[in-house]
Amino acid sequence: MKTKILLIPVIIIALATACKPRTTVVQEPAQASVQPADLPKMILAKVFIKPGSEADFITAAQVMITNSNKEEGCTSYTLYQDPYEKTDFIFVERYKNQAAIDAHFATPYFKEFGTTIGNMTSKPTEIKIIDIAGEK
Repeated sequence: MKTKILLIPVIIIALATACKPRTTVVQEPAQASVQPADLPKMILAKVFIKPGSEADFITAAQVMITNSNKEEGCTSYTLYQDPYEKTDFIFVERYKNQAAIDAHFATPYFKEFGTTIGNMTSKPTEIKIIDIAGEK
């Protein structure tokens, strides 16, 4: 009988602790470092040209390259051709900030270039705009 009496308080304490709400420690996610909004930018624009149109594309691109390199916000504008896939090209462009890119996209020669090469492309151009890390 004494054993039963002693077990009753133990069972009550065990149940009381089991029913207690448990606190869980939630770690806050690490804060990403906040970058200045006006970072220099780079554009990588991959252009895929139909076979036989490479020379015409390069000629049209020269106008774009010359004009773009004269823009105040453009620090570099270069065209590269894949040595193994001669129909694949990539523009590598550098700008002072997003405002310079916006100004570039608004130029008449940018819009005209898109129209000029429209029938030369074999698939849509892939454009990637990235921040240049570590520069301001």
